[in-house]
Amino acid sequence: MSHEAQAYKDPGTPEEQTRRQFMVNATLGVGAIIGLVVAVPVLTSLVPESMLKASAGGSWAPLSPEEFKTLQTATDTPVKLNINFKAKDAYLPESDVSHFVWGVKLNDEQVKNYKAKRPDIYAAPGGNVPYEVVNLNFVIFSSVCPHLACLYSWVPDAKRFICPCHGSQFGIEGDYLAGPAPRGLDPLPLRPANGTAEVTWIDYKVQQNSRLIISYT
Repeated sequence: MSHEAQAYKDPGTPEEQTRRQFMVNATLGVGAIIGLVVAVPVLTSLVPESMLKASAGGSWAPLSPEEFKTLQTATDTPVKLNINFKAKDAYLPESDVSHFVWGVKLNDEQVKNYKAKRPDIYAAPGGNVPYEVVNLNFVIFSSVCPHLACLYSWVPDAKRFICPCHGSQFGIEGDYLAGPAPRGLDPLPLRPANGTAEVTWIDYKVQQNSRLIISYT
């Protein structure tokens, strides 16, 4: 028995030690690879699809021809536009999602001076967005107030956007005027398509000066 116990303590030759260490390392390496292969799809399945779309730029929702025509003929008055698209998060079934946005037609002078009018987009650190804000002389704004995510409206008598929750106010070009909002209105991507235009909906983080994209839809 003593002889057998001593045998277990024998470290073996250097060649045997190297072989054993190689087998241990190989086993650990294979186990790590298998764990990674299993973990990646599992973790990915738990992330909402809208978050995964962020790197791809999201989905495009078309404006109706009637709405686009209204936007084209608008003068000094924002146009409320409805966008509809399909969305699917994680294991939930695909569903119809609707939002409304505000479209503004800019004249040539407004386009020329837009960067100066909106320093919160073009000058402030963290304010820039990864797409053209002004396209076809139009700007599209998210309908979500950057203060606490309430839905604001255009008030014709005041000639400005006003949030009913805490009184934040914005000019027709989305520039901050008054109230607790930390920045001006958040622009959304617009592009021409088949005689009309398409819009991408983006969720931005509220209550901060910088524009942080939470998700595309």
